[in-house]
Amino acid sequence: MSKVVLITGASSGIGKITAQYLTIKGFKVYGTSRKPKQNDLDFELITLDLNDVVSIKNAVQFILEKEGCIDILINNAGTGITGPIEETPTKEIHKAFETNFFGVIEVMKTVLPQMRKQKSGLIINVTSIAGYMGLPFRGIYSATKSALERVTESIRMEVKKFGIEVTNIAPGDFATNIAAGRYHTPVFEKSAYKKVYQRNLDLMDEHVDSGGDPIQIAKKIHKIIESQNPKIHYKAGSIVEKSSIILKQILPNKIYEYLIMKYYKM
Repeated sequence: MSKVVLITGASSGIGKITAQYLTIKGFKVYGTSRKPKQNDLDFELITLDLNDVVSIKNAVQFILEKEGCIDILINNAGTGITGPIEETPTKEIHKAFETNFFGVIEVMKTVLPQMRKQKSGLIINVTSIAGYMGLPFRGIYSATKSALERVTESIRMEVKKFGIEVTNIAPGDFATNIAAGRYHTPVFEKSAYKKVYQRNLDLMDEHVDSGGDPIQIAKKIHKIIESQNPKIHYKAGSIVEKSSIILKQILPNKIYEYLIMKYYKM
């Protein structure tokens, strides 16, 4: 029988491409979206809002009633946020954590009882290379993804005895529509950060536009699923992005900070 996959945030970007790829590979895929439109998708798209616990429970129950199991959960849905921390509205900071962190935890909490019952399961949390470091004007986003990395490490140890594996994959910049959906703190005319923030916004958009093909993430996720013993962390990105993580581990903090600020022209 085909393994049943639940992948959140599958109406576009990495989520959609991964859902399509896994469907081609023979998995029974259920993707989710806050406002699903089936269109020409070859997998079923159902409603799930990470900020609505009832919505999460209903989506999981819908799949269980149809399939009787959930073998793989891919927590892909999330939101972007940029801005000087001083000028970013607190309510937007809360919303980013509600989606990228608390919402993901709710999905795991809802799926885990079934996986324990099955005595098997795999959870893949999609984080970000940005979660390995504090980046200027992306500090809140980095913090949400870093928090999810730490939770992944913790819950992995808690559920291992039930036959459940938990891992994460941290993408770098890939050519998706993520920039269009992220919250941007406005570039205020009288802001002390105006010039440098605008320059960094342009740089972020440039990185996404010139990013890698998202199919690379889909293929890597498939390899993780096929692995007999998944690692704790996986990373997917350019050599520069992966090297930045290594440099942070080996360089003195202030030297690393200097390199980041120079890269972002601050």
